[in-house]
Amino acid sequence: MIVPVILSGGSGTRLWPLSRSAYPKQFIPLMNDDSLFQATVERLSDVPGCGDPLVVCNEEHRFMVAEQLRQLEKCPASIMLEPVGRNTAPAIACAALYALDQDQDAVVLVAPSDHVIQNRSSFQKAILAGIDAAKDGNMVTFGIVPNKPETGYGYIRKGHNDGAHESSKENVVFPVMEFVEKPDLETAKSYLESGDYYWNSGMFVFRADVYLAELKQFSPEIMKAASQAYGARALDMDFLRLGKEAFSACPSESIDYAVMEKTHKSVVVPMDAGWSDVGSWSALSDIAASDGEDGNVLQGDILVKDVSNSYLRSENRMIAGVGLDNLIVVETADAVLVADKSQVQNVKEIVDQLKSAGRCEHINHLKVYRPWGSYKTVDECNRYKVKRIVVNPGSILSLQHHHHRAEHWVVVKGTALVTRGDTEVVLTEDQSIYIPLGTKHRLENPGKIPLEIIEVQTGSYLGEDDIVRFSDEYGRESNS
Repeated sequence: MIVPVILSGGSGTRLWPLSRSAYPKQFIPLMNDDSLFQATVERLSDVPGCGDPLVVCNEEHRFMVAEQLRQLEKCPASIMLEPVGRNTAPAIACAALYALDQDQDAVVLVAPSDHVIQNRSSFQKAILAGIDAAKDGNMVTFGIVPNKPETGYGYIRKGHNDGAHESSKENVVFPVMEFVEKPDLETAKSYLESGDYYWNSGMFVFRADVYLAELKQFSPEIMKAASQAYGARALDMDFLRLGKEAFSACPSESIDYAVMEKTHKSVVVPMDAGWSDVGSWSALSDIAASDGEDGNVLQGDILVKDVSNSYLRSENRMIAGVGLDNLIVVETADAVLVADKSQVQNVKEIVDQLKSAGRCEHINHLKVYRPWGSYKTVDECNRYKVKRIVVNPGSILSLQHHHHRAEHWVVVKGTALVTRGDTEVVLTEDQSIYIPLGTKHRLENPGKIPLEIIEVQTGSYLGEDDIVRFSDEYGRESNS
């Protein structure tokens, strides 16, 4: 059995303001209608012998993962929830333990969810070569054939191939001589010229039992904590929750540091498949289709005059650019980024400033996704807030009340079943209801089309933490 493991973490900093911590880049349709996560699922499902994917993600993103899989009509093997982020080594350990439960000879294929692969045929050839080598007990990583002296990636130096795992002229398996940290420009140029170095892709394939044995040898404390966390797992709806106490106590370490740099079983398969980790706005600009000979990438409602080598993206309103060169301009409903392409690696410093100031623009967009649908803040001021709420067919919000606000709901599309106190009321388009402060209430969509309502909140405090839940279909805590 080949178990594809999709790692779906991410802090949402490098592609801010489009990416946020509650809506990181893997869930965004950056290149086409599918998100990067969905493209990863589709890509791995094309690999012969691969089973249904095991997705490892955090608590906050679980319903987004489930919804995007549903849109693809893909059923995961499981969606494994990390209680806290502990880097890749513990996450992959728990995934390997899961795979062993399915098949004692299972091969685990690990892929991040936020990469772009433009040549699926070359990708698949490299993966199949790696799987062949993994079946023989090797721990395989995939090295991206570099096309420029990149300083933003770690590198892998290959050794000489003895022919034992040569699947084709394109996909030779080499021993790994060393993993190298991100180099300066001159060093990166020497790496490129030598032909002995690849970019570290963060993709791996190995037998589950081999990985766990090597982890136990080189990082026993991670192996112990991961085993305890997996042993304390619990099913919650369609999710597999790892034991919180044990996983939280686990050291935070990448698979490279914990195992791959120490084991004598690591090998590398070169991959030349149009790969990008989309690690910055300039990286996205490089792989997106330009709009003519000026070298611009224009997405959304854009007007330009004398603009060159720039990436302009509009999500909500028109952007007009005049006399620009080598710029990144990204517009969202609540934030606009303007940056020189050479400075986009510093976007995360803006995110740090937002955090320090106690602001929320690094966490959510104005449109916030929930397991039952979404809401978008339309307007707000002192003592009132207006939201547009969309509830998916058949979905139901929690039974709740508020200490500091009352709510007015107006149905603009669909049918609403409203619980207010001890009564239930059915509302259709153009009908409304008032929810007094402190009254238990619940909103449900019993219909077959999305329910859309306008909610007007009034009161002394309108924060999202003024929610007391009495029952909830999604197992959320009182203020989630």
